[in-house]
This record gives sequence, structure tokens and C-alpha cells, in this order.
Amino acid sequence: MRNIYALNEYEVLRSDRCDTCGVCVKQCGYGVHYFDENHRLCVDEMKCVNCQRCVVFCHAHALKIIRNRNEMHHNDYWSERERKEIYKQATQSGILLSSMGSSQKQKCYFDHLMLNASQVTNPSIDPLREPMETKVFLGKKTRDVSRDENGKLILKDEAYLKLDVPILFSAMSLGAISYPAHKSILEAAKECNTYYNAGEGGLHPDFFKDKEHVIVQVASGRFGIEKKVLDACAAVEIKIGQGAKPGIGGHLPSNKNTEIVAKTRMIQQGSEAISPAPHHDIYSIEDLHQLVMLIKEATHYTKPVIVKVAAVHNISAITSGIARSGADIICIDGYRGGSGAAPTRIRDHVGIPIELAIASVDERLREEGLRDQVSLIASGGIRNSADVVKAIALGADAVSIGTAALVALGCHLCQNCHSGICNWGIATQREDLCARLNPQIGKQALVNLIRSWTYEIREIMGGMGINSIESLKGNRLMLAAVDLNEKECEILKVRYAGE
Repeated sequence: MRNIYALNEYEVLRSDRCDTCGVCVKQCGYGVHYFDENHRLCVDEMKCVNCQRCVVFCHAHALKIIRNRNEMHHNDYWSERERKEIYKQATQSGILLSSMGSSQKQKCYFDHLMLNASQVTNPSIDPLREPMETKVFLGKKTRDVSRDENGKLILKDEAYLKLDVPILFSAMSLGAISYPAHKSILEAAKECNTYYNAGEGGLHPDFFKDKEHVIVQVASGRFGIEKKVLDACAAVEIKIGQGAKPGIGGHLPSNKNTEIVAKTRMIQQGSEAISPAPHHDIYSIEDLHQLVMLIKEATHYTKPVIVKVAAVHNISAITSGIARSGADIICIDGYRGGSGAAPTRIRDHVGIPIELAIASVDERLREEGLRDQVSLIASGGIRNSADVVKAIALGADAVSIGTAALVALGCHLCQNCHSGICNWGIATQREDLCARLNPQIGKQALVNLIRSWTYEIREIMGGMGINSIESLKGNRLMLAAVDLNEKECEILKVRYAGE
């Protein structure tokens, strides 16, 4: 049934500077721009997702994309978006899908937290002339400190991850994003001495040699998991949930399951790749404990085990159980976390912000004497270096970034990843589109991003009078709330600005 009520989201404006060179036709994978039978340059605005590829590559600067200026009858309750989604479901009968993180107008707590700074009695630190420690160790912490004859710390045999910066790359599967995107992220992780997470799609054989910087994921579908994959990584992550779709499994459409993806996932090419909502061998903390110990046994207790969960209402109680399961690291993914595809209603209405989640979890684990037993990674909605600092001050050991990394690779957040078409070569498996992303250029963009954030983190810490990430962790005295109510301040465990 055709959607007779559909209106184009965007208008494509072409000025008289256009010389009909046809670059826009070649650059648009959606077929927005095309030549008709008379070789006139035409536009199908219904197909435009505003990815900006044609605008960027137009040498004559003749293109501009704007929101459709046509306005539906105004209604404060029945928004234009709500009506358009009803029209779509009335004609297509199915679950609405969306990509990337939620764009709902919800409060962003990072923007309501101000950072403290040193002044007279507690002098600031100059990061250019004084040492600033940004290294982070993720895993169980030992309470017994010993040194060798040279004064160096003796590290026990506990499995841990060592990062030069408190930033990892989030899990994104081969299938959700392209091979060149994976290559870019892994190469950047190597240069910045941090970690690339292969996601729930297994690990491509090309990356086995770089196991010191790889995290592999065991999800409910168990895609691509075998002994040689567990041997080719630095850590194993059990994915219970993710911020974009708590309580929901994964789904890779058949059009994204190409030969390279199928071989990596060890499934039939062209089939739908479905991850069940639950792990069918995990229905209690005891079951989770068995899987954690199974992985540790399979990896000879040399690699930390991460458990990834979505930030939900009772997250502090959940992580308390996970900490007792034997896991070394807990990754908590807030509701603004991205995804290649998620049910729209789930993405926009399920879960809680990472700021509230990480603060309540850190407090609960401290109260129960478990904080040294696990490290915490905050994920979902980390946009800049200030967010990194605030997340750590709220209680995280480190953060992981996904959407920010994709933006650095060229993503323009058109939020149409689930279609399998990405004009920037990121969230696609089409060979002609994948070729647009050069892994070397992508790697350098990510390295530049991580280095820039690291410089800024050092500057911010120096202004606070703090010289190490460890001293920043859970240090809520460095935060002040603005425009938050009393209950929100209580959960975040921060004082109001000016108190």
C-alpha cells in the first residue's frame, strides 16, 4: 500500500551555479540526483536523507539541503513526527526502525554539570611542564602494593587492560559498519594504545595479528565465536544489552550479510542474522558466573572478562550482581548509545541516561565494598572531552565512544544506517560505497580526535589541580550542578553550584 500522505523530509535547492557536471549523481547512493532521458539533471527529494555528501562534493557550491518548508497543521501534542510515523505504519504495517542514538528532547545531564577549578590555596597544574597521568588499568584492583628493588610496582597476575588514555572504541559489528571502518578504528586503537571492540559479529581474520588491541564480543547469537577467536583478543565482552535497545536482541538485515560478513559470523550469506533478546543459558547471576568462568577457563585466565549491560532503572542492583559473578569490567551503555538499527519506540523510550546510571552504580559498589573488584566503563552519548572528564568524576574508570568515532570518520548522522546505504562508506556493505572510506585517512582522523581529547583532558585536570585519572575517578567534589532539582543532585551525588 503506497503512502499517499508522505511528504519529503528535505528540499534540495540547486542554484544557477550548477554546471550539470553530474558529480552529485555519482556521489548519491540513494538516487536523489539523476539525469532524465533528455540528460536534464533532476532531483527526487523523497529519497533524500540529508547526508550532505552531494553538498560537500559539489565543486560549484550549487547545492543546499534544507528541511521541507511545508508545515503541517500545528498541534503541540500530535507533533508532525508522530503523525508521519502513523502514516508510515498505516501503509507499511511493521515496527518502525531507527539508527544511531535517540534524538528525543530529553535532559542531558552532562550539560547541567559544571567542572570545578583550582585557584589560590589549591594551585592548578601546568600540563605542559608537569607530569599528567592519563594511563588507566581496567580490571580487578589489588589492595596489596609491592615494589621491586628499583622501586617499580610489581603487578600481580590479575588480567587487566592497560590504556594510555581513558577512552576505548565501542562495540560495532562487521555488518553494522563496513570493513574499512573497522580497519580505521583498529589502526587508531593501536596507535593510541587503546582498544577496538569487534562487536557481536565475530572477528575478521585480518585482525587476528593485532590481538593486543582487540576486544571480542560474546552475544546471544554467539556469532563467530570459536577458540581461535578467543585467542586473538586482549579481552572478551559478554553483551547482555546495549543502550539503544535494552532488552532487545540484534538484527542484521539480509542485504548487509555479504560474503565477508557471513564468513566472519560463520553463517549463510544473505540470511537474516538474528540475536535473541536473552542469552538462553543466562537466567540468573549464577548462570552468568558460569559463562564468565567458562571464558576465563578457555582463555587460561589471561584475559579480563567484560559484561556489557544497558543503563536501566535498577542498574545499580544489576551491576552489584555482575560484580559478584567474577567479571573484571562492567560496561554500562546509556540510552543515547547508537545502533545500526533499533525499534524506534525502544530506542526513544527505554533506558536511562548514562550520567545517572554511572553515579548510582559507583555509589552502590562502594557501599558494598565491591568497587575494587571491577572497573566501570561509561558508554552511550560521550560527545567530547568534557563529557569524558565528567563521566570519570561521576565514577567511571574510562569511557567508550562509538558515534563520536563514526562522526570523525565522516558520518553526518542522517540516521539511516538500517537501510544499508551510507554515502560515506561507514554503515554499509555495498562495495562501491565502502571504497569511499580510506582506512589510512580514517585512522588518522580518529588518532587526531583521541589526541585532541587527551590534550583537553590534561588541560581540564590541570585546571582542577588533579594530575591523574585515578585521582579524578569518582571525585564528585569537582562537579557542580546547575538547573537540576534536589533529587537529581542526590542521585548524582553532586552539590549545587554556589553551595
